[in-house]
Amino acid sequence: MMKELPKRIFTSIFLLILLISAFYNKYILIVLLVFLSIAAWIEFNSLISKIVNKNNFLILFLNTISLIYLVCFSSIVFEGFTGDYKIYMLLVFLICIFSDIGGFVFGKFFKGRKLTKISPNKTLSGSIGSFILSLLLVPFFYYNFETHEILSKKLEYYIFFVILISLACQLGDIFISYLKRKAKVKDTGNLLPGHGGLLDRIDGMLLAIPVGLVINLMLQL
Repeated sequence: MMKELPKRIFTSIFLLILLISAFYNKYILIVLLVFLSIAAWIEFNSLISKIVNKNNFLILFLNTISLIYLVCFSSIVFEGFTGDYKIYMLLVFLICIFSDIGGFVFGKFFKGRKLTKISPNKTLSGSIGSFILSLLLVPFFYYNFETHEILSKKLEYYIFFVILISLACQLGDIFISYLKRKAKVKDTGNLLPGHGGLLDRIDGMLLAIPVGLVINLMLQL
């Protein structure tokens, strides 16, 4: 684990720089989303092929659905980052990132009871850590964006929203972990040094970001 830590930190810094660049430049965002969709689809295809095995029709069906989902996901992110929802999308992304870091750090430090049999590495302490670290974002956004049209919400809204997005992020992570377990692989790929595959990093976001969109649409009704 310690041998992988420098790689993990370096890759995390690189990904953070990419995210910041995409936040300010829509052309970088487009290239990044196209690459993300293709790479994630290839990794998902690899997992499904190992799980289903020889059922070509089911493989084709699942891969078609996943491709449509990834295209819709990328469209949501692009519209969010290039429109009026820029800060809102940033909040959702940061919740996912903080949730991931909190789960990793708390899980490794406190260990303890396993969260689910689906993923032996996930612990209850890690799940709690995901919520705790994500909630640290609440004071910053609550006090700095109180005049923002979309983010001018009550404190209890922020707390509820962060908990819900963190939960969605964790469920997305568990779903991909379930697929990896069924496929009998440790990672979805080896694209990101120290992290594994691309799906290993965006699994939570793939569910959390659409959930964030649905919440926002419901509030507008």
